[in-house]
Amino acid sequence: MTDLKGEFLTNLLAEKERDVFFRFLERGNWLIFQDVYPQLLLYEESVMTNKPLFYLLPRLKVSIFMEAIWNSFWRARDPHVLCIGLVINEQSYLEERVIQNPYYQKEVVAQSKFHLQDWLSINQILLPAEGNQLKGQTLYRFQSLHERILLGKRLYAVLFKNQEFNGQALEWAKRNPHTGSRKDYWPHLFNSVNEGVPGIPHPLRLKSCRIQNDAQRFYSPKLEDAWKNVTQPEAEPGDWFHDPRAADYLEDDLEPIDGAIKEAYCTTLERLEIAALAKKAIHFID
Repeated sequence: MTDLKGEFLTNLLAEKERDVFFRFLERGNWLIFQDVYPQLLLYEESVMTNKPLFYLLPRLKVSIFMEAIWNSFWRARDPHVLCIGLVINEQSYLEERVIQNPYYQKEVVAQSKFHLQDWLSINQILLPAEGNQLKGQTLYRFQSLHERILLGKRLYAVLFKNQEFNGQALEWAKRNPHTGSRKDYWPHLFNSVNEGVPGIPHPLRLKSCRIQNDAQRFYSPKLEDAWKNVTQPEAEPGDWFHDPRAADYLEDDLEPIDGAIKEAYCTTLERLEIAALAKKAIHFID
């Protein structure tokens, strides 16, 4: 979200394009949280009363799929089924409401610049941890429901099938309040204050994930400085669950994944810097 106001994408995308992309992402985030929050509240109440209350989920406009998932978790206490069930639900919930929404199809998904994500590999989900660790996964074909669910499963494997890394990631999160700026985890490369001079292109600064010659760091704003709060319209009605084959994704078929992503992420940053610098230089000449 904050990358849309950061150093690279402000040079690669026009303001209107960034605003539409923000609305696309924000709508998805809002839909996910307004769907999962009542589920967690109902689970909390079930624990307090020692009685499963998940039959109430459909009344809260939550998919019947999640009623089955929560009841299964209540009986078996299998965190894999619950976590992957939540991944399946959230991505399926978004599919018609956002990804296949005619407005976002026209203004975002069908746009050629949307597919630059794959070429530049910028859809990388990063998991910082103690010891300057950085793990994660890269998503290709964002518009594919299948690929998004598989990404969720891989991220689950990275974070929860390695208990040592899980603990280190949790400790890092406790010690570092989330601001939305990439400075949170890599302050040697990013700053939430813009150190650059407006309108003047700079030579390439990044090499092997290090800033060269004491040059300024890349601008990555805090969320509160990048975007204002947005009021969302009510979620579109309807239950996405019509095909029982969605449950096939629940199979625990992934081995532990190391998730090493630092090298790939550094390559992505170098590509972004080159692309942004090239476009900025063209504008400067014009």
